[in-house]
Amino acid sequence: QVRLVESGGGLVQAGGSLRLSCAASGSIFRVNTMGWYRQAPGKQRELVADITRGGSTNYADSVKGRFTISRDNAKNTVYLQMNSLKPEDTAVYYCNAVVSRGPGPTYAYWGQGTQVTVSS
Repeated sequence: QVRLVESGGGLVQAGGSLRLSCAASGSIFRVNTMGWYRQAPGKQRELVADITRGGSTNYADSVKGRFTISRDNAKNTVYLQMNSLKPEDTAVYYCNAVVSRGPGPTYAYWGQGTQVTVSS
């Protein structure tokens, strides 16, 4: 089994910063793409940013220039540095990882979610 554990959420004022972390552990051969998604009340879950094992990144237009995704392959950990936070960034943030458990198919796993609340 594979487990993703997130940390770093919380309450912050508009304009502030937070850093999310997500560590993957368990039966892992290799962690491929890792990413962050978010879901606000009444809305669908959406991609915030993702990063390949080689370091190529992809961002939602709404966070470009404010959020930075990075990873440490040796620790199977992905980070999301969130700056200039806005009230509309308020959501539950979920970590996602595409994992190889050995030769064969890959599997997508989700973290339990961490709440980010930005007050105006």
